[in-house]
Amino acid sequence: MRRPGLLLLLLLSAAGFAQSPAQTQPIQVPVAPAATESSQAVADAEAAIAKSDWKTAETKLDSWLAAHPADARALFDAGYVADAQNRLDDAAGLYRRAIDANSQSFEAHVSLGLLLARQGKQADARPELAAATTLNPGEAGPGAMAQAWRALAQIDRDSDPAQASIDLLEALKLSPETPADTLLSASLAELAGEYDDAQAAYRRLLAKDPKSAQANAGLAHLLILQKQYPEAETLLRGALQQAPDDPTLNAQMAAVLVAQDKAEGLPLLQKLHGAHPNDPAITRMLAEVLAEAGDAAGSDQLYITLLAASPEDADLLIAHGQNLIRLLKYAEAFQVFDKATHLDAGDGDGWSGLAFAASKTGQPAITQHALTMRSKFLPEVPSTYFLWATSYDTLHQNSAAITYYHHFLDSAAGKFPNQEWQARQRLLLLEKK
Repeated sequence: MRRPGLLLLLLLSAAGFAQSPAQTQPIQVPVAPAATESSQAVADAEAAIAKSDWKTAETKLDSWLAAHPADARALFDAGYVADAQNRLDDAAGLYRRAIDANSQSFEAHVSLGLLLARQGKQADARPELAAATTLNPGEAGPGAMAQAWRALAQIDRDSDPAQASIDLLEALKLSPETPADTLLSASLAELAGEYDDAQAAYRRLLAKDPKSAQANAGLAHLLILQKQYPEAETLLRGALQQAPDDPTLNAQMAAVLVAQDKAEGLPLLQKLHGAHPNDPAITRMLAEVLAEAGDAAGSDQLYITLLAASPEDADLLIAHGQNLIRLLKYAEAFQVFDKATHLDAGDGDGWSGLAFAASKTGQPAITQHALTMRSKFLPEVPSTYFLWATSYDTLHQNSAAITYYHHFLDSAAGKFPNQEWQARQRLLLLEKK
């Protein structure tokens, strides 16, 4: 039976609870449009914007734009008003019209880029933000330019970490380092495999703010990756005292406890699952641990739920099949493993399960085929030697059966007393023939 990457699953799940520092979406802030000659109506609208009087501003801008549809400043202001009211599609359209009217508008480019980044449209956001960094920010000032660079760093984080580091350095030339910058630099160092630098960044932030959940989670993540479980546990216990309900920290603690085979891991996973019953990674982790704890029935109910949403997931099918074996439902297990091996013929665990289920359902030829396929990916072990031997024995291929019974006995070394007794009894009969 296999044990998939428990830590990886929980770490992936943790990412679903709270965005990592590098993934935090840039937040729109007001930037003053560049001074250009415009009407009193636009000036009045901007005065209303300063008071967050969106209705008045929108009315004045709509009236002005009806007669002056290419006024870049008014278009930007109208986009900002729509943005502030969360009418994002309207805002994006108005920002684009402002850019069409004045391609050198820093404010329109950066605001459109930030809006698209907040919507998760990173590929569309990047060109706008990159364009903004080449323009004069005017009255918006260096702070707005730094924001454009920071947003670029977040976008580049996963696709081009080296460029993301350059982006962040550009931002730091224009404004002081923020806690978010420190978190991002730590994340970039981790992506580059520079774990010592990443740890140093997280510890630097924690020295200033010991309660930072993101810094604690980031440092714990690094310690888990490096299998420094006791240190990670100590760190997480302290962090959880400050934030006992933080789902990321709890998920990491569960991962650490499971990795150390500590009894606390299972109840913590059950608590997490109760709080997040629809989180597939937590459900999967709990199913894994329940299976290892001997609760095959409870584990399998969770796998059945997961398979209802992902029926073609070979890993889930294999885990489900393994539970069916534990529950002695061999015919059902055979069907499940057969499907899994058709979906992923490169998974040796699927072939292992199919070989065992075929043996239990009296299909020695299929057992041999499955064992042959398994041998392409995994080494032989005592249990597979025994399956080879019994399948050859069933097919009356005595010479091969004798060979594999001996292979089994040589490798079993007293660990499988029932099967070893059976192998010796069969050899007494077969070697007389």
